[in-house]
Amino acid sequence: MSALALGRWASRFKILHSQATLFRTSSSTYFFTSSTANKSEDPVRPEPPPIRVSLTESAGRGVFATRRIGAGDLIHTARPLVAHPLLSTTHSVCYFCLRKLKATSQTQAIQFCSNECEEQSMGFYNVERRANWSDYDNYCRMHGLKYPLLVKRLACMVISGVAAADSFDILQPESLSPVMVSEMEEGFNLLRGAFTKANICDEQVAYLLTSAAASVEAEAAVGNAVYMLPSFYNHDCDPNAHILWIENADARLKVLRDVEAGEELRICYIDASMDRDARQTLLSQGFGFQCNCFRCSSGD
Repeated sequence: MSALALGRWASRFKILHSQATLFRTSSSTYFFTSSTANKSEDPVRPEPPPIRVSLTESAGRGVFATRRIGAGDLIHTARPLVAHPLLSTTHSVCYFCLRKLKATSQTQAIQFCSNECEEQSMGFYNVERRANWSDYDNYCRMHGLKYPLLVKRLACMVISGVAAADSFDILQPESLSPVMVSEMEEGFNLLRGAFTKANICDEQVAYLLTSAAASVEAEAAVGNAVYMLPSFYNHDCDPNAHILWIENADARLKVLRDVEAGEELRICYIDASMDRDARQTLLSQGFGFQCNCFRCSSGD
């Protein structure tokens, strides 16, 4: 997977992030321990966590290095809170983790790469297959939308009890652009219609869509996924960190160049090779903000 986008379709949900532990302090700073952090041989004095999440001067929350991180170093890994394959790859990847299936196993039926993935998906999938998603999927296909597919899955997770709709308030965005609001309203109507026809009525579904939250959405050739910790990374057209995907939807965040302690870690939400005007247009229309990074300010 190679590109990143900041989706605002995902809502509040309650799933423990398996790669990091969150500690909240009185100064609104969030520290994360990671499976990739150096381990200290002295159990009394453990190594400090490699990153912290705290407020920036102009971009809300951000991720900062708590120690020097060398170029190419793995900062941390992250499992998606919710993932969904593209409509064109539904039958060629695992319906849960998006791992590509062997060519011999590709059929027209929904498949999973392992018994574990199948078991973990049963909650939302049992709800999902009760509804007719033809209109909803056609709407997404016609308009080239990917975020609503994540919302559909998340809604099914909420209804099945796998996820709670009133959790992770920390991901709440400051604002939504008119375009985003319009897309959300139309998408919500189709989503509600699919559940209504299937006699699935749950007030949490309405809450799910009308309380959209910011999230990092990994846009790839096989599907899309939403992550918790990566959603705190701010954008820069000349980033010092990036996200990699190897086999499935699990994300790996690496440093592109040396980062000093206290320096903010930033990723690029879009294709950094585009010219300034194209980047500004895409960030404004797709993400609701104007980029004022050094590269954009210098006209590059």
